Amino acid sequence: MSTLSVPALALWLLCTSAPAQAPNAVTSEATRTVTVDRVDRFTREVVFHGQDNVTQSVYVEPDVAAFDDLKAGDVVIVRYIDSVIVRVRPDASPAAARDTTEDARKAGEQGVLQQLTMVVTIVSLDPQNLLVTYRTSDNRPVIRAVRDKRLLEGVKAGDRVEIAYTRARAVSITR
Repeated sequence: MSTLSVPALALWLLCTSAPAQAPNAVTSEATRTVTVDRVDRFTREVVFHGQDNVTQSVYVEPDVAAFDDLKAGDVVIVRYIDSVIVRVRPDASPAAARDTTEDARKAGEQGVLQQLTMVVTIVSLDPQNLLVTYRTSDNRPVIRAVRDKRLLEGVKAGDRVEIAYTRARAVSITR
């Protein structure tokens, strides 16, 4: 499986109607030293925390041999990938987050641990500080930090935006 297959799939899922603009897609790769909290051999999910004590779970690719030897308490270096796709959808109605994981898996993406899609209304953007304020489908205001300014390109206050987030998957683990 290539590292671009998850974003490509999410992009395909988002492009079911004519786009007002091309989607903004950002795939992030991170390498962190972490402590393993839990290993689920059946689902190939590893839950870990870093020095910041933030817990995260990742799906581990089948070709990562180190997975077979992992146990709680191990300190490892994990390299993982996740993706976010933002697409302006003027015709879309605000919608709560929905789990599109099964759709992704049916399309052949077995490595997707979780994929969520939602439609929000942009209230304001702060490109300098990489912050966005939006309203959810139940009209709650939310302020979020954006990790990459490319996600904000072509987005403006008042836009309806579809966001797809594909949860992280580990592509390597070393001791």
